[in-house]
Amino acid sequence: MRYLDEFRDPELARVLVAAIRAEMGDRPLRLMEVCGSHTVAIFRSGVRQLLGGSVELLSGPGCPVCVTAQRDIDHALALAAAPGVTLATFGDMIKVPGARGSLQQARAAGADVRVVYAATDALRFAEANPSRQVVFLGIGFETTAPTVAASLLEARQRRVSNYYVFSVHKLVPPALRALLASGEVQLDGLILPGHVSAIIGEAPYRFLSTDYRLPAVITGFEPLDILRSILDLARLARSARPAVVNQYGRAVRQDGNPAALEAMAAAFSASVAEWRGLGSIPGSGLRPRSEFAAHDAALAFPVDVPASREPAGCACGRVLRGATKPPECPLFAVACTPERPVGPCMVSAEGACTAYYAYGRA
Repeated sequence: MRYLDEFRDPELARVLVAAIRAEMGDRPLRLMEVCGSHTVAIFRSGVRQLLGGSVELLSGPGCPVCVTAQRDIDHALALAAAPGVTLATFGDMIKVPGARGSLQQARAAGADVRVVYAATDALRFAEANPSRQVVFLGIGFETTAPTVAASLLEARQRRVSNYYVFSVHKLVPPALRALLASGEVQLDGLILPGHVSAIIGEAPYRFLSTDYRLPAVITGFEPLDILRSILDLARLARSARPAVVNQYGRAVRQDGNPAALEAMAAAFSASVAEWRGLGSIPGSGLRPRSEFAAHDAALAFPVDVPASREPAGCACGRVLRGATKPPECPLFAVACTPERPVGPCMVSAEGACTAYYAYGRA
């Protein structure tokens, strides 16, 4: 079978594929891989092709760049344009288009926009340049939030008064609840994100089985991990036994990472957040706690944010809900490519459109 040579253990992959097919009933199993890293791994390894029509895999809202609301991108652009401000961000945010262009274009026009690898890089820059007001664009799920929380705690401890965070962090479980509550997409199971789960553990997902009667599996990112998770989901779905299974025990503990969770709780409080494609979801965002108001860029810089609008014709929001697949968007690979992205799903390395463009057209 083509693609099997790409697996660390091709014979085990062959056995897993055969077992998955043996579990199938009259209709394909419809699963959603929540995490963008899983989407990329699935495409790279040929999992879709190996399973053929026995399993339908939908991409979900697991790309933090992609789910960032258009207004938040425009807000970040307004911050970058503020006098005396240095905006620090991760590299995958630099090309996301907003109403007034992208951060990359803002930098070309003279704004001080810097790509960093961690929030602590921005904090160090602020400490070394006290005349600049340094704003770190805090983006990501529970995976990156603890490190940004740690930077706020350190900034307060070291009295670095010119360091700020513009937090557009998102929490995954509330988004999954909103997605399922909408009833727009019918699923047989969920492949849950390994990195996020390493922070939050298993308990936050229990509502999937208790409230929505859906099986879900926490898994890693090796192709064999993914095949095992699909086999588990097939068995659970066919036997009508909803459960949340932690198949990624080498990285995910039942209670998650207590130190990371403690840092998040110390620096952030849950808030309403706007998600691209999902709308406003209560308790799904993180804002600096009142004790850190002096470091909250949303409070410190009353910038003018223009009226935001979604890119014309872009189906990114529907892709993030699993309501459509990237090739079904009329802009895909025509007006929208990685070199000329219209929406963020074609910008981020974890975006479903990027994955389909790079691997899904063979």
